[in-house]
Amino acid sequence: MFSFYIAAFLLLVLVLVLLLRPLLFAGKVQETSRRQMNAVIYREELEKLAAEHSAGMINAQEYEMSHAEMRQRLFQDTSEEDDKAVMGSTKKVVIGTCLFIALLSTALYLSVGDVVRVAQHNQQKPMTQEGVEKMVADFASKMEKEPDNLKGWAMLARSYRILGRSEDAAKAYGRAGSFIDNDPELLAEYADTLVAVANGNFSGKPLQLIQQALKLDPNNLLALWLSGSASFNGGNYKAATQTWEKLAKQLPPGSEEARAIETSIAEARSKGGLSQKASPQVAQSVSGKVEISADLKSLVKPGDVLMVIARKPGERMPVAVLKVPVTDSPMSFALTDKLAMNPNALISQLPEVAIEARISKTGMAKAESGDLLSTVQTVALGSNQVKIVINQVQK
Repeated sequence: MFSFYIAAFLLLVLVLVLLLRPLLFAGKVQETSRRQMNAVIYREELEKLAAEHSAGMINAQEYEMSHAEMRQRLFQDTSEEDDKAVMGSTKKVVIGTCLFIALLSTALYLSVGDVVRVAQHNQQKPMTQEGVEKMVADFASKMEKEPDNLKGWAMLARSYRILGRSEDAAKAYGRAGSFIDNDPELLAEYADTLVAVANGNFSGKPLQLIQQALKLDPNNLLALWLSGSASFNGGNYKAATQTWEKLAKQLPPGSEEARAIETSIAEARSKGGLSQKASPQVAQSVSGKVEISADLKSLVKPGDVLMVIARKPGERMPVAVLKVPVTDSPMSFALTDKLAMNPNALISQLPEVAIEARISKTGMAKAESGDLLSTVQTVALGSNQVKIVINQVQK
């Protein structure tokens, strides 16, 4: 804070110096008093009067009268105590200007400034993971003292969910009680948390919460996803397809979420023996299934990412990339222009493509040690029964 005051003072001094420079550094000028100025003026008038008399423009009587009148006026104008400089007197101007600017800047600062807040802002540091967890822990301690604050418990549950602490989140959602009963989003989040705690099991309370959320809001995105997932896990692929198709209609076309839902729908149709929807872009895409060899299935972990990549044969830059969470093998895929990496290089512009699949721990574009790979194969555009087998480990 002290450094702020120093900087403000120096800035004020600089402004004053620049503003008063013409007065502070003006050259020495000989001071001229009002008496001297009047004397010079009347001397010129007397000389002019004498010239008119010499030229015969006025007679002797007029000349004497005018001359006497001028002497009288000169005596009156130079008799007062006004012999002070009217030019070059800068001391009062400088002092007055400095005081005015100082008072004005102080008043403006007091009305709109806040040095304490500036200092506090400068002392703030970027929030770290440890800092976030400490804030949540402090909030949790506060909530233990306010067990009836249902809204606070819901907020704490969401905080735990963001941090990935599913068990703590589930307990907090439970303590939120009736506060979440009429909120479809909170109900869906509670169900999702319970499913995570139960290792993907939807039976019991999670399914009840999902149904309650959809009753309140039939178009809730998370509830629709969970409902479709529950049907898929239960083997009801037709219901899963219908629910996910309803969800897909609400997602932005071409978004990553929409592509993931389309892949899930295709997989549900494939597992349920349902006919695939006809698409006008079938001839401009490549689709099929990805399988994982039996000896590598044990290396696949929850959270791994499947990437199906299409390139122009002989080139490294992909023309289409599908990136979705790994599910049970086999996994359906479809590569279209919606998955293009460059709008000027589309898969539909190629007669054939080189495709491969990779399971990544991080989802990075470059293969890393431990990733699971397939061999590269070249297929014609429009192929819809391509089979890709992941059977290698990146060294």
